Parts: sequence; structure tokens; C-alpha cells
Amino acid sequence: MEFKIKEANGQLIIFDSLRKKYLVLTPEEWVRQHMIAFLVQFKNYPKTLFSLEKGLQYNKLLKRSDILVLNRNGNPFLLIECKAPDIVLSSKTLEQVCVYNKSIQAPHLGITNGLNHLFFSFDEQSSNYLQIPDVPKFM
Repeated sequence: MEFKIKEANGQLIIFDSLRKKYLVLTPEEWVRQHMIAFLVQFKNYPKTLFSLEKGLQYNKLLKRSDILVLNRNGNPFLLIECKAPDIVLSSKTLEQVCVYNKSIQAPHLGITNGLNHLFFSFDEQSSNYLQIPDVPKFM
């Protein structure tokens, strides 16, 4: 996938092909755009089932999830939290996506900083999210 990047008002902006608009190219946006491209190009996730920076409420606080992929029935499938490449993925990062997921209820979670990626799936037996070796297969 080729990214459309240009300069505007002294800052770099990138075209988001899903939202059909240019966004400021922050380090986190760079990670988000590359993760989307990877899921679409290499893992065959349908572009039409992505929901980006979706607002949600948690304990009266308004939050935004980075990437939410819905299944073919329109239900949450995979929730991904994106961090800038200089942010180390930690239990705090995982906790953040888990907090968001309390209202979203996706069976699969991911955290990425563009360099490292961790994915988790809900395990019915233990009622916990367990780490999986790769992006969950989209069905």
C-alpha cells in the first residue's frame, strides 16, 4: 500500500483511505495507518469493517479506541490500541485496551507500537484473554 503524505501548514499529513481525509502524521497515526494496511493487504481484513477512533464512555470519561474491526455481522471482532514507536508495550498498555474493551466486548485484542505487536483472544474456560502468536484470522 502506498501512503499519500504531504506537507500542510508546516506539518506532515497522511491520507486516511478509510476515513477519506488527511490527518496529522503523528507517530501514533503512522502506526495506525501501517497496522490497517497490514490487516487489509496481508490478513484479508475487509476495509468496510474497520471503525477508527471510535468514541466510547468508561466511568463517565470519554475515550477513543484506535482500531476496531467488526465481524461480518457487525459485532466487535478485534480491538487494537496503537502507541508511538518509542512507547514500550507494557501491562499498562494492555490494561488500557482491556478497559476500552469492557464496553466494546471484542473477543480479540491487540496492542502495537509499530515495532512490536501482541495479540490476545478470549478464552472461555479461564474467562481471561490469553496471548496468541499472530493476528486472529478473520472469518
